[in-house]
Amino acid sequence: MISKSTLDILRAMADEQPRQRQRHSDQEHRLQCACVQWFRTQHPKFNHNLFAVPNGGRRDKVTGAKLKAEGVLAGVADLILLKSNADYGALLIEMKTGSGKQSEVQGRWQKAIEKDGYKYVLCRSLDDFMREINAYLKEVQG
Repeated sequence: MISKSTLDILRAMADEQPRQRQRHSDQEHRLQCACVQWFRTQHPKFNHNLFAVPNGGRRDKVTGAKLKAEGVLAGVADLILLKSNADYGALLIEMKTGSGKQSEVQGRWQKAIEKDGYKYVLCRSLDDFMREINAYLKEVQG
C-alpha cells in the first residue's frame, strides 16, 4: 500500500507548476510519470500489463516514416493497461493537462477502439488516474 506522504509527493510531482512558463508536453510528461509511478507501487501484480505508447515527441521525417512503417498509429492513447476485466478487453488512457485538448485523430481513434469493446478514459490528474485504474481493476477476474 502506498503511504499518504508518498501519495502527496506524487500529487505534487504531477501538479508542479514551475515559475517560468513551460511547454505543455512537459506538464503531461510529469503527470504521466507520477501516474505510472503510483501504479507500479500500488498494483505491482500488474506492472507488466501497463505500458506507454511513445507516439508523441519530435522526430525527423526519416524516423517518422520508419515508425509508421513499423505500425505506429496516430491517435493511440498514451497508456495501455493490457488486462481484461468483467466488461472490457483493456483500458486505454489518454493523459492531458487541465487545459489540454484531445486532437481530432485521437477522438477518431477513441471512437473506433470503444466500438471494438475497449474502455477509453481521459485523465487530467493523478486523482483521475487513480480513480479510473482502481475502478477498472476492481472488476478484474482472478
